[in-house]
Amino acid sequence: MTAAANPDRHIPVLLDEVLDALAINPGELHVDGTFGAGGYSGAMADKGAKVFAFDRDPDAVHEGQALAAEKGITLIAGEFSHMGELLDELGVSSVSGVTLDIGVSSMQLDRPERGFSFQSDGPLTMTMSQSGMSAADFLNNAPEQEIADVLYRYGEEPRSRRVARAIVEARPLERTSQLASVVRRALGHKPHDKKDPATRTFQAVRIHVNRELEELERGLEAAEAILEEGGRLAIVTFHSLEDRIVKQFLRKRSGGEGAGSRHLPERRAGAEPTFHKPAKAVRPSEAELARNPRARSATLRSAVRTGAPVSSPARSVRP
Repeated sequence: MTAAANPDRHIPVLLDEVLDALAINPGELHVDGTFGAGGYSGAMADKGAKVFAFDRDPDAVHEGQALAAEKGITLIAGEFSHMGELLDELGVSSVSGVTLDIGVSSMQLDRPERGFSFQSDGPLTMTMSQSGMSAADFLNNAPEQEIADVLYRYGEEPRSRRVARAIVEARPLERTSQLASVVRRALGHKPHDKKDPATRTFQAVRIHVNRELEELERGLEAAEAILEEGGRLAIVTFHSLEDRIVKQFLRKRSGGEGAGSRHLPERRAGAEPTFHKPAKAVRPSEAELARNPRARSATLRSAVRTGAPVSSPARSVRP
């Protein structure tokens, strides 16, 4: 997630801290799993890394071609959970670093036509890949109970049933302004409220439509498989659901206790840790928050790969 003075150039959150965690040596191979506007990739290339960058958003890939050519970045259209097999196709079997900046980008948020934000009216889409099920498809066709479950699980919305009922009663919904109005009426909204009540619903629907948490879990597994011994993993998250997944993954893979997951395989009993003890979590400084308020919820977690083999195959078959 990024921000800047104009919509075409964005300053990555925690950039210096991410570069410190990656400790790039010139000539190393590094993966940027979430290219976006290319802020991390460009900085990594400036440090001398050979960068392979991924993005599932066609706009990001199209608009990033000039920067990629300028910096010598290999820009790949695809989900970062498939970095293993996609890099295999390029003859790359291991890398020295993997960076993931999780969630929606400012490029997506700031463009009403993408339908990610309720700040401006736009079509109710929210699809990062610009294909597949849209937010409108889900909200206009899913059963009320399923909508309520999604709002509770991914938005941590305490009154998810009330919101889901209101959504079903207001069908069909086609615009972001419509959805925001429905949620505000269901929950009550005053102009001076610190947080818009529609925030949790928009987050939940976006995460569900784009399978964001599943993508993160599989991406962590893919990074584990492709990192060489001594390779560095750096992940920036923007809300508690994402951060919890990363924290538990690193705790489990470094030999600590960790909760199970529907997608991540259990580490075999007695298996060697695949990561050293993670570094302490890093959050934005007051100076960065003053420059970029969107950084306020960011958390960086990082760890270094051991030489232990992974517990199970990590390269999933692309759908």
